[in-house]
Amino acid sequence: MFLNSWSLTLTFCSLIVVFLLVIAAGTAIRVIRFWDPSSDTNRQIRLESEIWLSSTLVAYALGFQIISLMLFVLAADHFCQVIVGAMCATGALLANPFGMPALVIKLAGVFLYGFWIVIHKLDITSEKYPLVKFKYVYLLLLVPFLFTDIIFQTLYIAGLKPDIITSCCAVVFSTAADAGPNLMESLPVGTMLAIFYGTAGVLLVTGVMLRRGWRLAAGIFYAAGWVWFFGFALVMIITVFSSYIYAMPFHNCPFCILKPEFHYIGFFIYASLMTATFFGIVPAIVQIFSGQQSLHDAISIFRKYSIAISLVFMAVFLVLSSYHSLMYMIVGGEF
Repeated sequence: MFLNSWSLTLTFCSLIVVFLLVIAAGTAIRVIRFWDPSSDTNRQIRLESEIWLSSTLVAYALGFQIISLMLFVLAADHFCQVIVGAMCATGALLANPFGMPALVIKLAGVFLYGFWIVIHKLDITSEKYPLVKFKYVYLLLLVPFLFTDIIFQTLYIAGLKPDIITSCCAVVFSTAADAGPNLMESLPVGTMLAIFYGTAGVLLVTGVMLRRGWRLAAGIFYAAGWVWFFGFALVMIITVFSSYIYAMPFHNCPFCILKPEFHYIGFFIYASLMTATFFGIVPAIVQIFSGQQSLHDAISIFRKYSIAISLVFMAVFLVLSSYHSLMYMIVGGEF
């Protein structure tokens, strides 16, 4: 599969990212060893100039790795056309043992890479660069994770064979009584909807309260709530909302909603959920930098904007995910 256009694109871009981060890792080691903001030596001046270019390259590289999640899913959806039994990305990702782990790693990377970018943006708001050592230590910790990301992606592509027989999404995610074992068993829909919208309501109230005045305990509760909501929302998309989008009671695939025949609505649903979750979690995490006096105002402003972004994208996610089921009930259907 390496001669496939999607495979070549993912592999080539991964090599560029690795190249940029290896260069940045050298800068990180020099910063950790020699950075001294109180010094005016030539080495310190060179380091100050070097970190601007290095940090910019890292931000773009990690930004691309975030986008690579979408490219990876699109590639998997393309691969399903040549794999026996695969109807969408589900079958393609299950075609070998590395598909789903690669997807999970890339999903986790969205949050880990995004956090580095947030640290960088906060750091450059102060002339003292108080987070420069922290962000480069964090970068060195990200390098093994990034290599793992790329290695699993490569192993997945290398292990794809057109003659492999895999399972389609109708079998893997079906909740029909006669479909046999599947990943998602039927759960009480009414209870799930109550928990789903109840959690969203709690997050809304907590977010509004935090916008008015930051409290650490409430901020941690807000972040933990988003972690829970993210996982539960994925379950809701699969077990409840997807079948309304397909207008098929027993079709519960989380990947088919990414297809053009459904107007790519899945991309908007997942993007809004991940964006809301990321900006819901970050305010509590950046609290660890509150001891930096030069960042006090920047962190305060960032927290307010971050919470506002999380609430806005939560509203977008709720509208997009609930639209088809609500329309079904309004037109005259029932659960």
